[in-house]
Amino acid sequence: MGIDYTKRPSTPPAGSGPVSLSKVTLTKAAPSVSLSKQGGGGRLHVNLNWNQNPSGGQQQKGGFLKRVLGAAAGGGADLDLAALFELADGRSGVVQALGDAFGSFDGPPYVNLDADDRTGATAGGENLYVNLAQIGQIRRLLVFAFIYQGVASFDQADAVVTLTPAQGAPIEVRLDEQAGGARMCAIALLTNTGNDFTVSREVRYVSGHRELDQAYGWGLNWTAGRK
Repeated sequence: MGIDYTKRPSTPPAGSGPVSLSKVTLTKAAPSVSLSKQGGGGRLHVNLNWNQNPSGGQQQKGGFLKRVLGAAAGGGADLDLAALFELADGRSGVVQALGDAFGSFDGPPYVNLDADDRTGATAGGENLYVNLAQIGQIRRLLVFAFIYQGVASFDQADAVVTLTPAQGAPIEVRLDEQAGGARMCAIALLTNTGNDFTVSREVRYVSGHRELDQAYGWGLNWTAGRK
């Protein structure tokens, strides 16, 4: 049965259990963590955001795209948060704003993108939600981000991705490697290890969707698309 990406579901509610305020930062030295050990369950919230310190030293806040552009960049850039998925039954695909493939939280692929922030005006950045109640149906997920338009560079953005379970500590991945002008970054790989997800830091820069697919062996057929 095909997967209908045309209907964008409402944002699923967060869990009601206690939330740890501590933070786990994945680094080269400590690149992975188990969600079950973090107390994760229910909904996993994946947020892409960043902070920039202008020359005046004051922290600039606002939507992700707005901060990438900065006060002097003049506009025109569009960055997106997305995910490749592979289900236990062998189906695979992508959740992203490009092609209106917003996914689904309650049905396959059990991942949805809440919106596409093209202006940078949204203070919360861009957000994906993963249904951890259905991890038995998900083999692996690759969270990534790409520059759809503009000249913004990942290694100038001080970008941060935070994966927050409904219960447990937020897991942080900083995009702090040199990008070399690449327009796409593989951020985190979530792998089903048997009724659990292991989150692994990737921070791997590639030039586009095909190169990302080849690097991780997804095997999709890619065609040009628009938003």
